[in-house]
Amino acid sequence: MQPKSTRIPMIVAALVLGASLPSLAAGPARPVAPVVALNAVEIADLTFMREEEKLARDLYLALGERWGDTPFAAIANAEQQHMNALLRMLVKYRLPDPAAGALIGEFRDPDLQALHDELLEKAGVSALEALRVGGLVEEIDIRDNRDAAAATVKADLDTVYASLTCGSRNHLRAFAAGVTAASGQAYVAQYLPQAEVDAILVTPMERCGRP
Repeated sequence: MQPKSTRIPMIVAALVLGASLPSLAAGPARPVAPVVALNAVEIADLTFMREEEKLARDLYLALGERWGDTPFAAIANAEQQHMNALLRMLVKYRLPDPAAGALIGEFRDPDLQALHDELLEKAGVSALEALRVGGLVEEIDIRDNRDAAAATVKADLDTVYASLTCGSRNHLRAFAAGVTAASGQAYVAQYLPQAEVDAILVTPMERCGRP
């Protein structure tokens, strides 16, 4: 199956003050800016990306159990953070979560379900093939995150998609390094242009917004 690349898919801190300290009068409440609704394309992309990150997490959890000492467990944890970031956007814009109640390996989007099942079977052949599958997933994520960012004018969504794309570049570097270590051969692009993948692999790991 050919994966798709576009989809139409006062934090209040409580302080316990000593009795000897004066009470603080509450100031006037600050007005809260209304949340501007997303358009249909933005909704479809955000919904799809939430499940696509779940696909990566679910695959990596399964492959970590299957192949043991590999990058999968650590990257699965990062994919959970990606899922969390997208869920915060769904909550902010009052949209339903397509992953709510879904089991590991279970998806509402039929294309993602088919892709997950296909890749899980392919990655079961060998640890090397599993690493290649990880690379493919990250290449797809890079393209889809970039396309979703290009289709929105919302700064918050742009920021989230940029962070996810950065994370996917790091994950691709990790999987590519694993492929080279296991096979003695350079990683070969599977979805993105080879030149683009090579440009990612020759640059160091990124901080992705972390200090």
